[in-house]
Amino acid sequence: MNSLRAIARSVPRATSRLAVQTARKPSLLSISQASWRIPTSTRLAASFSTSQRLRQANEELVAKLEYELQTENENKDQGTYAAENIKEYLDNSPFSLEDKEGSEEVVLRRKYNDEDIEVKFSTADLTASVEEQDEVDDQAMFDEEDAREIQSSQSGGANTKGAVNQGKTSGGNIKVAPEDRIAPADRPELADEEGMGDEEGRQGMSFPVRVNVRVARQGKGAMAIEAVAQDGDMVIDNVFWYPDTALADGKTAEQDWKKRSIYAGPSFGNLDEDLQVLLERYLEERGVDTKMALFLPDYIEYKENEEYIRWLGNLKKFVE
Repeated sequence: MNSLRAIARSVPRATSRLAVQTARKPSLLSISQASWRIPTSTRLAASFSTSQRLRQANEELVAKLEYELQTENENKDQGTYAAENIKEYLDNSPFSLEDKEGSEEVVLRRKYNDEDIEVKFSTADLTASVEEQDEVDDQAMFDEEDAREIQSSQSGGANTKGAVNQGKTSGGNIKVAPEDRIAPADRPELADEEGMGDEEGRQGMSFPVRVNVRVARQGKGAMAIEAVAQDGDMVIDNVFWYPDTALADGKTAEQDWKKRSIYAGPSFGNLDEDLQVLLERYLEERGVDTKMALFLPDYIEYKENEEYIRWLGNLKKFVE
């Protein structure tokens, strides 16, 4: 009872103190109300301005997507050389092509006697190759800048300007002909010999394409071959054998786990050279050959461009 009473007595005192404090400073509610007392016309103008900016940004995005679509379609029309190579290969190849829209993976299939042959490759190799080439180009640029800085620091004074290690003059310096001041890689007469002279030479080199070949026979399991196609060569990396064709595909987590526990064999480069030659010939007889190695990079570039155009179109429809 005493405690209840003490609480009851303290309530009026607390209330009075609260009233004094309230009188001394404005409440949060009054501050909030005061801060929002903005003229209606000002709020409408700000809202209209924001809406206009958002609409303008969206229109710019749609216009940019439209421009990219137009550019890519024009480039596609000009790429007749690759398209002709692709058509020629598919018209004369024993393989049928399976290419699903929106998928990176492409499959070539054929029957050879009692064998079911499947060749898989992906457009992801083109993306990886471009990224790697960008890194190489960036590193080359940095190396060139470093070389210029070193050359500049070593050619310090007037007496040493233009000197190189080709013999000395009476003053201890070296006289250099103007053409010798240019690095060999930058000299046009040497660039063609090294295959680095122009953009056309770089375009002639294809990028590496990873290829997964599966040869299956009823009741005998499957052989799986990992290879890389580049510049017309089909280079084998590994050869596996599986007692079950499903293990070679490894579509489920359980199959993939069982696949890892099977003896994989040595790497292809560690096999007897004659055995390597015979396995390469084994693939060539089944159509995994130079023609396919030349076809794969062309088709990957074609498909990647088709998927990019489709992606641009879908994105444009979405934001319109």
